[in-house]
Amino acid sequence: MGTKKPCAQEIISSYDGPRLRIMETCGTHTHEIFRLGIRTILPPNLELISGPGCPVCVTPVSFIDEAVMLALEYGTTICTFGDLVRVPGTRYSLAAARAQGANIRIVYAPLDAVSYAKKHPHESVVFLSVGFETTTPASCLSVRLAAAEELTNFSLLTANKTMPGAYRALKDSADIFLYPGHVHAITGTALCEEMVKEGVSGVIAGFTADEILTALAVAIVRHWEGRPFFVNCYPRVVRPEGNPKAVALMDTMMDRCDSEWRGLGCIADSGMRLKDEFAAFDARRRFHLPPVTGHANPACRCGDILQGKCRPCDCTLFGKTCTPEHPIGACMVSNEGACSAWFQYSV
Repeated sequence: MGTKKPCAQEIISSYDGPRLRIMETCGTHTHEIFRLGIRTILPPNLELISGPGCPVCVTPVSFIDEAVMLALEYGTTICTFGDLVRVPGTRYSLAAARAQGANIRIVYAPLDAVSYAKKHPHESVVFLSVGFETTTPASCLSVRLAAAEELTNFSLLTANKTMPGAYRALKDSADIFLYPGHVHAITGTALCEEMVKEGVSGVIAGFTADEILTALAVAIVRHWEGRPFFVNCYPRVVRPEGNPKAVALMDTMMDRCDSEWRGLGCIADSGMRLKDEFAAFDARRRFHLPPVTGHANPACRCGDILQGKCRPCDCTLFGKTCTPEHPIGACMVSNEGACSAWFQYSV
């Protein structure tokens, strides 16, 4: 009889090689790895670190300041996902602005904001468009619908980002990337294959226990081979070509631009903004917003956490003055944030 092959969990728990750092670049992975107890089987020399996988977490303070300015000074109605409401700005969060009389509406999709604008034609409605390639197509659809409905009271304040620049900015921060299945279901696998040519290794992972364990085990086995690699461990969802229609929609309506990331600074061509023909739906151009420079709480280490330079528990604020009820930084606010996950499952 042949020797029984080790299962994924055995490969992970028995790893005894040099220190190996695997960076999650998806907030859902971070939370699922905690929730499923996967961290409890990791040997000391195998470390999972959280990168810029949470769209709310990487959104800079200046974006919150712009949204607060639009709400309080320009009198607009802000429609936003719930996670953004409590993210601190330089002076106010959106929740604090609401306490000052701002009209802040929580919606579940960009199209909900369009529906609100249609029902309230005398209000100027601004949807806060954040997220990676996964959510950007929905924002594009909202603009397309608003244009078709000839709405003149709807616009986007964009902080949409793309992952290639972040991968390259952080390629020396980890040995292997655990690539986000959601993003690459849209963009496909070409970028991951290009990263191998640049010496960067990674695996695309799904979100079930079996899928995450398999991806980690594959990463370990391939790492032993001693050369850069890429493996798609989520083929039931991620195709090499991705979602061509979603990509074409973004290419039709959005241009690449430089974009500021919390903790990573300004990354060239990593942002997305509406093309000139859709300028009427671009809140910055519509309201002629002045340049805004945000200032985060200097004691907050969200920037270091997003770069894998420290763990949430290494921050002196963590679990003390910074909690989910009273967050100091974005990573504690968002349901996909690393600090939120550490607090929920480790404290």
